[in-house]
This record gives sequence, structure tokens and C-alpha cells, in this order.
Amino acid sequence: MGAPANPSGGGAPVYIAGVGVISSIGDDSAASLDALSNGRAGIGPMRLLRSAHRDELPVAEVPHTNAELASMAGLQATLPRTALLSAIAAREALRGIDTEGLRVGLISANTVGGMDLTEDFYPGFFKGGRYRLRDVVHHECGAVTELVADRLGIHHHVSTISTACSSSANAIFMGARLIRQGHLDVVVAGGADALSRFTLNGFNTLMILDKEPCHPMDENRKGLNLGEGAGYVVLVSERLARPAGSSASGSGPLARLTGWCNANDAYHQTASSPEGTGSYLAMKGALAKAGLSPSDIGYINLHGTGTQNNDIAEGTAVKTLFDPVYPPLSSTKSFTGHTLGGSGGIEAVFSVLSLQGGYIYPNLRWHTPMKGLPFVPAIGFVRGAPVRHVLSNSFGFGGNCTSLIFSHV
Repeated sequence: MGAPANPSGGGAPVYIAGVGVISSIGDDSAASLDALSNGRAGIGPMRLLRSAHRDELPVAEVPHTNAELASMAGLQATLPRTALLSAIAAREALRGIDTEGLRVGLISANTVGGMDLTEDFYPGFFKGGRYRLRDVVHHECGAVTELVADRLGIHHHVSTISTACSSSANAIFMGARLIRQGHLDVVVAGGADALSRFTLNGFNTLMILDKEPCHPMDENRKGLNLGEGAGYVVLVSERLARPAGSSASGSGPLARLTGWCNANDAYHQTASSPEGTGSYLAMKGALAKAGLSPSDIGYINLHGTGTQNNDIAEGTAVKTLFDPVYPPLSSTKSFTGHTLGGSGGIEAVFSVLSLQGGYIYPNLRWHTPMKGLPFVPAIGFVRGAPVRHVLSNSFGFGGNCTSLIFSHV
């Protein structure tokens, strides 16, 4: 048995009152869970993104035009696709939660901002069209957050986090800290990213994109597939989660956020250290924050991108920390692709859902064990597993590594 859980982790507990998600596998959390349980991935040929690599590189697109997303979000179709995705997921997360009279914050992450609008602007500009540089609007990452905050009517605190692929996870634990310190009552935290030619071309230049649907944590992995989407959790204090009468969520909290940690292995601009130092420190620190032992973790949602470097580094870190007994683990990026700044938020939602039904998600297209690792990922969907604590990893460029722990209520 592991050490007894310390739900406060040295501070007041933070609860999750709502979740919201949109990605290539579903427009909301219910559709996403249905896809995860039935092994239905969202990776395929490009249909909406205009790229010279259209017939070469598969992606995980949300299967809706901007006009369709705008209708779902209640926003204008001329806004950045990232903002449209963000608003849809954040609205689902807040559904049924009464925030009247409360101090509410939005901490949202992304890495591309309004890059899609900028990419559409420049072809006409370079052809001598009647455009001015001031027509490049909503380009920066913060603009996306501001647009969504206005749509949701959130004004007490609005922040943007952009730390590469750990962005959303960092947004979530920043929100938890603000609640613990008494600055806010409710925080909508997570992130979003849309596909863009800029990121597609950049990752292609790094030669880490797979020309087939990815197979993370496999010895013969060839790279990642880029995806898009958004995921948010609504964080509340214990006072709101468990008041004398009813809860802020209307039906009681879904989970607790008990542990978090950010670490950096300071090894390389885009690569993890071979030993997975940053990954190890992040996971170890999150366990310490939660007052848990490795044996308490019932499922690990791996960062698991499918690249040669990431998977062996993360796998080595898991081996170092959990040896000799390993919990079930898998990479849901085999479903959604790598959604960059949105991945930590999307996978946070999947982690909360895992606690709800004891779900273990399959690692799709896995065939061959990785050399040097004494464990293999889950390959079939499981329900009713004894999952009391889920560890979710999000590791980004620059060695920015973050782990979150979600616990049963």
C-alpha cells in the first residue's frame, strides 16, 4: 500500500466542478468518451487545412468549418479558429455552474494564437492587395483568451499561458494556486490550439511527423500527428464544492486536483534528456504535492507523442519512478493527435472521465514493446478499473515538463 493520500497537499483542496472538450474525436465530453471506448481515432487526411503537404501528412482535424464552429460557440466566424474551439469547450465546462456573485477567472493556454488569420492575410498582402499591417488582428496568444473571456463574461482575472506543449497543464495548476491562495472562487482552466501551416511546417522541418497514423510507445514509432482542439476544467474551492445546501456544480464535484509539479531538465531546445530527468522530476513532484506514493496511481495518461526522443525519455522516467510495479498507462494522442497547447487540457478532461468510470484508454496501433522498458501500454479499453488517482503528463519544448494528479472525490 502507498502512503495515505493528503488531499490538501499542504493547502486547501481544489475540486473540479465541470469539464469541457472538443477535438477530432468529439464535440463534447460525452462524444469523446464514446470514441475512446470504441477505439475510434480522429486522425486522417487533411480536409480543412490548406497545405502543400495535404496528401502527405495526416492530421487530427476537428471536422467542422469555422462557420460551423462559430455557430456552436456563439461567435463570429472571422475570429481565430483557436478562439472558436476554446469557447466551445469552456462553455461546456461551465454548463450548469452558477457563478453569480463569485470571483471567476479564466486561465487559458495556446501556442498559435490567431496564426490562421495571419496566414490568410499575407498571400493577398504580398500580391499588392489593399491590406495594411494593422489588419493583422488577434495574432497574439493573449488575444484568443481575451475573446473567450468576453464571450463568457469573465473579468475578475484573465491570463494566458504559453509554455509549448505543457501550456494547458500549467494553466490548470496556476488556477489551483489562485484558488488555494484565496484570490478567486472559480477558475476555468485549460487551453486550445488550432492547426496551422506554421506549426505543421515547423514540426515537419524537425522531421518528427509520421506520414501514417502515429503509434506512440511502440519500438517502431516514426513520429507524431498534429491535431487541434480544446479542453477545460472548472476549478472550485471546497467551500463551493461542498456547501451546506448544494454544490456550485449542482450535482457535486467530479474530482479533486491533488497534485501538480513543473520541472525542467534544461537539456535541449526541442528534445528531452535521454534519462527523462524533467519528466521524472515533474511526476515525482506531483506525487509529493498530493501526498501519494507511486503505487497509489491507478492510470497514467502519458504525454506519449510517438517521437523517438519523447517516448523513450518519458518511458525511462516512468521506469525510474515506478519500478518494479507499473500502473496501466497509455497515450490518448493515438486518438486525438498532438494538440500542442491544448493537449494538457484535453487530457485533463480524459483523466477526470477516467476517474468517473474507472476507465483505462487503449494505446491505439501499438504492436512492439520498446527496448529497455519493462512495461507495455494498455491496448484495450477497460471500464470499472480501481482507479482512484490518475497521473497526466504534459511535456513541452524547452524542457518544460508538467504533471498533474486527479483524484477521486
